[in-house]
Amino acid sequence: MLDLTDDRSFADTGFLTHMAWLRENDPVHWHPHPDGGGFWAVTRYDDALSVYHASDVFSSRFGMRIGTNPGAVAAVTQRMLIVSDAPDHTQLKKVLSKAFAPSEIPHAEQLTRGIVQTLLDEAVEAGEVDLVEVARRLPTRVVCALMGVPREEWDWLGGTMNAAFEGEDEEARLCAHAEIFLYFTELVAQRRAKPGDDFVSRIAHDQRSAPGGKRPLTDEEIVVNCNGVLAGGNETTRYSAAGAVLAFLEHPDQWSRLRQSGSALLPSAVEEVMRWTTPGVHVLRTAMAATRIGDTDIGEGDRVTVWNVSANRDEKAFPDADRFDLGRTPNRHLAFGGGRHQCLGTRLARMEVSIFLEELVARVGSLELIGEPKFTASNFTWGVRELPMRLIR
Repeated sequence: MLDLTDDRSFADTGFLTHMAWLRENDPVHWHPHPDGGGFWAVTRYDDALSVYHASDVFSSRFGMRIGTNPGAVAAVTQRMLIVSDAPDHTQLKKVLSKAFAPSEIPHAEQLTRGIVQTLLDEAVEAGEVDLVEVARRLPTRVVCALMGVPREEWDWLGGTMNAAFEGEDEEARLCAHAEIFLYFTELVAQRRAKPGDDFVSRIAHDQRSAPGGKRPLTDEEIVVNCNGVLAGGNETTRYSAAGAVLAFLEHPDQWSRLRQSGSALLPSAVEEVMRWTTPGVHVLRTAMAATRIGDTDIGEGDRVTVWNVSANRDEKAFPDADRFDLGRTPNRHLAFGGGRHQCLGTRLARMEVSIFLEELVARVGSLELIGEPKFTASNFTWGVRELPMRLIR
């Protein structure tokens, strides 16, 4: 059996075969942990959806991924959106979502298009590129711009965020995380003193409901959630954009279809790219009461993992699920999770990928792979990490 706790199990696409076996034979699977205990692995779409929608039973505040340091979670629980339950989660998300609303950032599409055009023009001009490096810069630059981070610091902050998750050792990753927290602490202080027209300024001067009335978000709430927004946006769009290009290389008929159909196909194409790539591999929940998932009894305190990457290949929810089909509809995938904890940046990620596909078609006639694709070895956020190729004008 595949060890779901071992990142090395996810160094290529072979784990998808194991997920298919679990869906068919053991959809709510008890997975022992090497350090003792274990967790349930939920791999079918309907079961995954039931966990997401039962947020009163399945808690996020004790951690949302396998292998999380309990002390680190305890330090930010009920203050960081992804490790919070209602009512704190509700109030935090209301403030953060408002700051990302279309009315608050009407320039987001124009900003994103300009960034995508610059990146793709440079890539086409270069000829041979690692497409992942192109895709890596897109979400970082967009989110940094929306946060009001100075232009000259975009690439530094993006590189530091990558080091925080992909550093060579634990010490390097911790140092990178510390740099990011320090950076946002200083940025919040600046925005409190002199607000601008940006995401950080808006949440720094908004208020959330609290016992007895309302209060501003604390510096800590703002800093940890800015870190979460930057990390989430960076991972999802990078892996989806690069994964889309790899999918076109592997399914040239779909690349031709997109080029011939143009913008008419973009809405369904974006959803299929998200389903196909599913960068967020799993999430963790903790059962607050005895319950059932499907035909399986779940005990109070049990840890339950939802494997989005498997649910999005469930044949019962997605006929011919192993076929990359840009016209697939309906396509109610779980690439952004579901229920109360659906990803805060869903709209922004969809817009980034849509513009990326549109501008790619406008600039590139054909795609040529010039090296072996390599994948990130991670059971949490996964995708292609190297994609050497040639973009032909």
